Amino acid sequence: MKQASGKLPNQNSDEIRTEYLHELIVEEDALDDMKHVNNLVFLQWCLQSAGAHSKCVGWSWDRYRELGFGFIVRSHKIKYKIPALLGDEIVVKTWVAGMERFSSKRRYHVIRQRDGRRLAEAETNWVFVNLESGELAEIPERVSKAFGIRR
Repeated sequence: MKQASGKLPNQNSDEIRTEYLHELIVEEDALDDMKHVNNLVFLQWCLQSAGAHSKCVGWSWDRYRELGFGFIVRSHKIKYKIPALLGDEIVVKTWVAGMERFSSKRRYHVIRQRDGRRLAEAETNWVFVNLESGELAEIPERVSKAFGIRR
């Protein structure tokens, strides 16, 4: 799967502080027996875009590890609308929709570039944890600020 990524600020909504655009092209290994992109691949795209967005705002996995704290997934919700096919150019638009004391909600729109159709919508609930103990931890202000969230 070929990938390129970029960040785009959004000025339309109070909820969306910063959008991140993660671009890719559907390759054969992403397809299921029906020649559509497998539903688990959509989830992988969402997780990849979340990681790339975090890295783009200065919070790579290495930086979280140095801090000793980081985000892990608590739950995912995906609504599939229309299939993605071989060769489709895709953009996963993602943003942090909000942060609470210990958790964060991230949303995604998976869009086919040639016609702008939304293929899927997703949401992930993340929790911030101590990486050694796995215990919940308060999200530091410097992390929330990096994603354009003020608490």
